Amino acid sequence: MPNSSSMNSVLEARRLVISGQVQGVSFRAAMVTEARRHGARGWVRNLTGGQVEAVIGGSGETVALMIAWARRGPPAALVTQVLVEEAQPEALTDYEHFIQIASL
Repeated sequence: MPNSSSMNSVLEARRLVISGQVQGVSFRAAMVTEARRHGARGWVRNLTGGQVEAVIGGSGETVALMIAWARRGPPAALVTQVLVEEAQPEALTDYEHFIQIASL
């Protein structure tokens, strides 16, 4: 379980775009649960093209664990690709936890 100092600082951040059978399979809800378990901050949402987008922040280890999880997803998902891009940790300062936001 992360300590309070790791919850308050975002050292690394990544933007993920997850493709495959990732909508209608509880991908976002499962990602929120997994991210909170690891103390990540950020958000996840559906995109109109059928992908899921997420911005994940935390320690390097936390971000790596979440990227690895995104490559598998929940049991009903079939992930075919995960695009990973750098993101600015400062963009997550308003997020104390990991949440699901409105779809695009």
